[in-house]
Amino acid sequence: MQQGRNRAVTVIVLVIALLVAGLAIAALSLQKNADALWQTISEKCVPGQQQSGNPAPCENVDMAQGYVTMKDRNGPLQYLLMPVARISGIENPLLLNPRTPNFFFQSWRERHLLADKRGAPVADSAISLAINSQYGRTQNQLHIHISCLRADVRQQLDQLAPSLGEHWQSATLLKHPYLLRTLTVEQLAQQSAFIRLADEVPDTHAGMGKYGLALAALPDGRLVLMAIERNWLKLNRGSAEEIQDHSCKILGKAA
Repeated sequence: MQQGRNRAVTVIVLVIALLVAGLAIAALSLQKNADALWQTISEKCVPGQQQSGNPAPCENVDMAQGYVTMKDRNGPLQYLLMPVARISGIENPLLLNPRTPNFFFQSWRERHLLADKRGAPVADSAISLAINSQYGRTQNQLHIHISCLRADVRQQLDQLAPSLGEHWQSATLLKHPYLLRTLTVEQLAQQSAFIRLADEVPDTHAGMGKYGLALAALPDGRLVLMAIERNWLKLNRGSAEEIQDHSCKILGKAA
C-alpha cells in the first residue's frame, strides 16, 4: 500500500516538474522574438553586404560559403555563426545533406574572432563551439556559439582526454550525461559534425532536434565532439551551451 502511494507521489512530482519546465520554455519564447536573428540576417546583414559592402550589424557575410558571423550581445568575446539560408536549427534535414555548408568547421575557422576582439591571443584550449537542441534555444535560426570554454569543463576534458577515442562514449559533464568522441581538424573539415552524429549514434537520425552539440580542443591537438540529449524527466533541455562561459573567466582578468 505504502509503495503504491510512493509511486503515485513520484508520478505527480514528475508531472509537475514537466509542467514547470514546459511553462519556463514557453515564457522564454514569449519574451523573445524567435525570428530576430533571421530578420537581422535577411533584412540587414545580407542586403547591406550586397548593396553597399557593409554587413553591419554582422561582422562578416560570406555568400560563397553560405554563412555570416555576428558579435553576440552576451559576453565580451562571444560570436555567432549562422547560415545565410533559412535553417531553423539542429533538427533541420538540410544539415544532413552533404552539400550543405559545414557550419561547425566554418565556426572553428572563425575562432580568431575572439582574439581579434580581445586584441590578444586566445589559445585553442580556451575556445569552444556549441549549438543547443531544438528545445534548449530561443531563436529559430541555426546559430553556433563561438565562445570561451568553462574552466571546470576544461579541467574535466583534460582528465578524460587519455581515455577518449574515435568512438562515442559516455561521460558526465556538469552533472549531465554526454556522448564524447574525438576527431582531427581534417576530419571536422571532411564531414559535417551533424552528419557524423546522425550516422554514428543509434536512433539520432530521426531525432536530431533532441540533441545539443559542442566542440572543444584537447591538450594533444585533437578535437572533441560533445553531444547532450534532451531529457525532460531530468529537466535537461539539451543545451550544449552550458559548457561555455561567456564571461571568459578562463582567460583571467585580461578578458
